[in-house]
Amino acid sequence: MSPQHKLADADTTANADDKLATRGADKRTRRGGGLTRILGYTALVVVALVYIYPFLIQLATSFKTDADATSHPLSLWPTHFTTAAFSRLADADYPRWFANSVVVALFVTAGRVFFDSLAGYALARLRFPGRGALFAAVIAVMAVPPVVLLIPKFLVLNQIGMYDSYSGMIVPLLADAAGVFIMKQFFESIPISVEEAARIDGASTFRTFWSIVLPMARPALITLTILSFQASWNELPHFIVSRQSPDLNTLTTGVASLVSGQLGQGNQYPIKLAATLLMTIPVALVFFAFQRHFTRGGTEGATKG
Repeated sequence: MSPQHKLADADTTANADDKLATRGADKRTRRGGGLTRILGYTALVVVALVYIYPFLIQLATSFKTDADATSHPLSLWPTHFTTAAFSRLADADYPRWFANSVVVALFVTAGRVFFDSLAGYALARLRFPGRGALFAAVIAVMAVPPVVLLIPKFLVLNQIGMYDSYSGMIVPLLADAAGVFIMKQFFESIPISVEEAARIDGASTFRTFWSIVLPMARPALITLTILSFQASWNELPHFIVSRQSPDLNTLTTGVASLVSGQLGQGNQYPIKLAATLLMTIPVALVFFAFQRHFTRGGTEGATKG
């Protein structure tokens, strides 16, 4: 065999060895990546169970008897399955509380989406003196703890005659700084050339906002709708200082009265957890229905900032 053939055979053998080594390395890499993925999923499942377990306890306790809930508080299966807690809620004022929460949440959500969008568009597009200072004030309001404003809210509502009424519960919640910030950031991500074309066609500022820009902000609007509905549905401190009549109780204030011992002696775990279980269902349904849009709106609104 000639030297040239020997060199060619040696090169072929070396190439084959390199390919085998590369394949082995790829297999080890894939095996290591698969193990890492399994460990990651396992950790996520464990964390998810930690968060879900209290909800499962709430769900199970809602169908227990008082004695069973007291004897086995952490059991995930009722010893004696019963719907007595839900029947007691239906016979009590729970339907009225639910109706009040629906009314307040719908009005507050619609108001926040409208007014926060208007304010966000004005801060993003309109040029007027003090715009920067006004936006700084909006950011500053976000840093103020809500509990600090409770006494001023009560004094203002009482002074203007809105205390202990639906208007006193709804009007102060019709706009919030976080919603204005979200909408402003999203409107700034929309090309201004779209609005200029509308103005050339003779559209007014509000017509441009309502017909052109607002439909393009659908992800941010859905995000704001979910956040507004959740916040107004779960609001408690404002409803405590804005009303006194039991007829105006919402789910939060009504359930708080149950937890504080309005039902009498005993733990009353089943009816308390049944009330909170029913209270969480509407918010959960809204969130899961619009989860994809919620994630997209929050991401797109933050990228510009």
